[in-house]
Amino acid sequence: MTDGFTGKILRVNLNNETTSTETIEETFYRRHFGGRGVISYILLKELEPKIDPLGPENKLIFACGPVTGAPFSGSGRNSVGAKSPLTGAYGEAEAGGFWGAELKRAGFDAIIVEGKASSPVYLWINDQKVELRDASSLWGLEIRESQETIQNELDNKRVRLAQIGPGGEKLVRYASVVNDMNHVAGRCGMGAVMGSKNLKAVAVKGTKKVPVSKPKRLGKLATWMAQNVKNLAYSLHTYGTGDGMDAMEATGNLPIRNFKDGDFPEVDKIDARAVKEEVGVGMGTCFACAIACKKEVKVEAPWNVDPEYGGPEYETLASLGSNCGVSDLKAVCKANELCQRYSIDTISTGVTIGFAMECFEHGLLTTEDTGGMDLSFGNAESMVKMVELIGEKQGLGALLAEGTKRAAEKIGNGAEEFAVHVKGQEVPMHDPRLKRAEALGYAVSPTGADHVHNIHDTFLYPQLPKRYHSLGVLEPVPVEDFGPKKVRLFKYVGDWRTLNNFLVMCLFPPWTVTQKVDIVRSMTGWNTTAFELMKVVERGNTLARIFNIREGFTEKDDWLPPRFFKPKTSGALNKTSVNPEDLQKAKLLYYEMMGWTEKGVPKKSKLEELNIPWAADKLPAQ
Repeated sequence: MTDGFTGKILRVNLNNETTSTETIEETFYRRHFGGRGVISYILLKELEPKIDPLGPENKLIFACGPVTGAPFSGSGRNSVGAKSPLTGAYGEAEAGGFWGAELKRAGFDAIIVEGKASSPVYLWINDQKVELRDASSLWGLEIRESQETIQNELDNKRVRLAQIGPGGEKLVRYASVVNDMNHVAGRCGMGAVMGSKNLKAVAVKGTKKVPVSKPKRLGKLATWMAQNVKNLAYSLHTYGTGDGMDAMEATGNLPIRNFKDGDFPEVDKIDARAVKEEVGVGMGTCFACAIACKKEVKVEAPWNVDPEYGGPEYETLASLGSNCGVSDLKAVCKANELCQRYSIDTISTGVTIGFAMECFEHGLLTTEDTGGMDLSFGNAESMVKMVELIGEKQGLGALLAEGTKRAAEKIGNGAEEFAVHVKGQEVPMHDPRLKRAEALGYAVSPTGADHVHNIHDTFLYPQLPKRYHSLGVLEPVPVEDFGPKKVRLFKYVGDWRTLNNFLVMCLFPPWTVTQKVDIVRSMTGWNTTAFELMKVVERGNTLARIFNIREGFTEKDDWLPPRFFKPKTSGALNKTSVNPEDLQKAKLLYYEMMGWTEKGVPKKSKLEELNIPWAADKLPAQ
């Protein structure tokens, strides 16, 4: 087996409580790498069409990549994938921390979990020794208590866990999988799939070294990043995500009151600098990473916030803060902690509560629906309480736990106008009325709206980072442009950014294109190129596309919610919106660049070019 991989995938059948190990050929890894590449292949190959995402037929896949567990910044991530219970489409989320590296050190590149256990269990992997253990006493426990109980039972505090809290157990459709208490695979509802299988946790302890083909070469790269981190990533290293939220408000990018408004004068009260100065107690990190961007916060009153659960990222500060009209930093920190404890996604949670607040504002929800609660924008106590109700699936929280799409359909009376989602997944904290390429990215994403396997126009103009020159991207494209140059920019830079989902690697360490190619070469010994890596991405994205088509999605689902076709009520974007005709033209051009038909269906010639001709048989008859 080539370096960078273990060559082993663990298959766990919960129906009959058996496990088996499969040996994987090198050609498979070179074609698909890891993360999304492995997940999209397995889901398309092995799942029957139209299965219930919360039924035993779904498969939950934990996947590392060729760089996972290697000693350099950005290597501490793993992917989690399944058919999403939130969207019914291809589902995938990534998490940092130490769990992925531990799984690789235990000797596995991935885990495929099938079926459903008759009662709660957890999976214990101790190097190559694998067993299922009873988790009946753990069911109902929040993340910290569950982790401590498992580590005590195994008599080892160094055991790493990927687990769910009550939100996952109760099948909140956007439940997350939590690594090490504060590193979260948040999107697409992977925690609900885990809960549907009665799988509480995956505990791992590994002692093997991850094989590296050229360790000295990789070591030089790791040392360079560690020595230059303060120059290359000062803001992330010092404050974590969320520094400069005042600039985001000024440009209109910051979501305010369910993406409706443009002014939030209190933004400085909830940004990353306020976190550090008022409630911060430290900065944590992931495996082998010099960036160390993970906030740790402590609050004692009026709520108690446990620093073991970390602190709010930018997406959380905005989703549970400005998007709900809340400027109480301690309330946002408490809401973030509750999301970690219950294992529910902070983005979907905040956007869903913001949606409910707007419904309340328009009288579509009343105090009779909220249990007497004043669910007005800006009510910090109500926001915190609603997070708890969602995690417990109680009262109005039970409806909101279904996500904005289903909640809007249930409420009716025009509530769909306030539901800010794509394909059923709530939109992240970046406004596509400002960023045109991101608008396209939200629309065509296989998982529903996502800001990571996407590009941010404002980062690429007026100054285009030189690292993208080697991809053939030589000129900046204005932020407001939505023509062919912007579509090409999205295709090239978007694919390169999405490579992180295949490696599986963090986006934050600012490796250049050349350095990233060198990292893969150093890990695997392969004579890889940027061209080959881009084709790996295109192959995986195409398989995910075919999965969605098979599940009934069409080109009509590659679209934005009504909110973005209207300007904000105030602020920088009060006269700016996404033009639907421009979006349609950009979408069709993107399809053509991808080798898809006008209906968004991959052509057989493209499948042959990507060396996945078998995928044509998975397409419905035209």
